[in-house]
Amino acid sequence: MASIKLRVSGMTCSHCQAKVEQALKGTPGVYSAVVDLHSGEAEIDFEDDRATPGQLVAAVQRAGYGARLAG
Repeated sequence: MASIKLRVSGMTCSHCQAKVEQALKGTPGVYSAVVDLHSGEAEIDFEDDRATPGQLVAAVQRAGYGARLAG
C-alpha cells in the first residue's frame, strides 16, 4: 500500500470536494481518499500495483479539476 498527497485546484465548495473524492475513490486500487477543500489537498491511500500517481491525477482532471503531486 502507498499514500500520496495531491494539490487540487478549482474546488470552490463542498460539492466540488465531494466530486473529487468520488472520482478518486472510483479509481481501481484506491482504499481511501480524503479531500480538504480549504487546503486544496487530497490524501489518497492506494495499492501501488493497481494504481499510479498519474492515474490519480488523471481521475481528478476527468472530474473537471486541476491536480498535481504535492510537495
